Amino acid sequence: MNISHLRKNLNLEEVGQGMYQLIQRLYPICRSITGNGVRETLDIIKEYIPLEVHEVPTGTKVFDWSVPKEWNIRDAYVKDSNGARIIDFKKSNLHVVNYSTPVKKTMSIEDLKAHIHTLPEYPDWIPYRTTYYKEDWGFCLSYNQFLALKDKEYEVCIDSTLEDGHLTYGECFLHGEKEDEFLISCHICHPSLCNDNLSGIALATYLGKYLHKLSLGYSYRFLFIPGTIGSITWLALNEKRALRIKHGLVVACVGDSGKTTYKKCRQGNAEIDDAVIRVLKESGVDHEIIDFFPYGYDERQYCSPGFNLPVGSLMRTPNGRYSEYHTSADNLDFVRPEFITDSFSKYLAVLDIIENNKKYINQNPKCEPQLGKRGLYEQSGGQSGNVVSQLALLWVLNLSDGEYSLLDVSNRSGEKFDSIKLAADRLLECGLLKEAEKEFPA
Repeated sequence: MNISHLRKNLNLEEVGQGMYQLIQRLYPICRSITGNGVRETLDIIKEYIPLEVHEVPTGTKVFDWSVPKEWNIRDAYVKDSNGARIIDFKKSNLHVVNYSTPVKKTMSIEDLKAHIHTLPEYPDWIPYRTTYYKEDWGFCLSYNQFLALKDKEYEVCIDSTLEDGHLTYGECFLHGEKEDEFLISCHICHPSLCNDNLSGIALATYLGKYLHKLSLGYSYRFLFIPGTIGSITWLALNEKRALRIKHGLVVACVGDSGKTTYKKCRQGNAEIDDAVIRVLKESGVDHEIIDFFPYGYDERQYCSPGFNLPVGSLMRTPNGRYSEYHTSADNLDFVRPEFITDSFSKYLAVLDIIENNKKYINQNPKCEPQLGKRGLYEQSGGQSGNVVSQLALLWVLNLSDGEYSLLDVSNRSGEKFDSIKLAADRLLECGLLKEAEKEFPA
């Protein structure tokens, strides 16, 4: 079975519920750019796909960066004068600034406030903050909680460790007919944030789960990595392997109700850009295409000038464009199964185009061949799944000179890609086309 067959037979509602259940399961785990939360997350993903886990030691030089110390946390709280936990890590792992150094002391309210982060504009939400590359500590709480701090002194505890260890990431590689690769990358470094983090993890995991069973043209590499430092580390350790990446997508923010947005790769006119844009046009719903810019997720590392890989980012509402971003409001109510299902379906459609975007050569190039005697005009009726557009047949014949791909034909003709692909299949069966020479890496 290939991706085209999978799309026709897949129960998308069941897939959506499965992805949402995976999000629910991962939601309580405190993740960061290193540490046991990442390992616990990868252990769960292993239940769905074959995953190789890599451990890169602290201090490893990765281009202009070094792998940082490993951070782990067991507990954290702030107690009032009655001994009650008024800030409790066990109730929300967002309460602690991610990568906080250990603290255990009693301090004045003034000293404590210097280490507190709130969102006055959203008084019931807890912000998400980090201190990855500067040793510091802090707490995040709702503004309403902050206003309730009345005691003069508080007991403060962050039971964490920051010491030499490892950066951990997961990699799933699915062999295809070619050595050329399609990269699917998502970040796994955020704690309880459902859209910005968990939706991408769930979608990538389920793509791997279903692609693992298929006959594939391209090889597929799935990376589950901490943001920024993870992609930098992978690229530093796999410079030659990265040259095999011919297409790629960074998966994030795919579970909210916003319209689908595609951020092009740095090249701006890569095959992956054309494929995604074709899928979004054919979807018939509102969407947005934005040009590459060097901020966002790990596409900015894959698209750095020293690599310039054709890697875009297919999402819904982009990071920073929704008020719930990096707050406790990015929760299990903010993402919904139907939205992540829609995103999953679009990803599959993009992969289907890339897998089938072949070039053909017309075997009867001098004037139009007589299609009627081959029964091709008769196939223009019947069930919708078998309809062959006469115009699609003529477009494929006219542009099959070994230079135009099927995606090129679809874009130039305005016909849907599936229609162009079906026409090519019928012409191939009749001997009017042959596939152009396949290009394999030397």
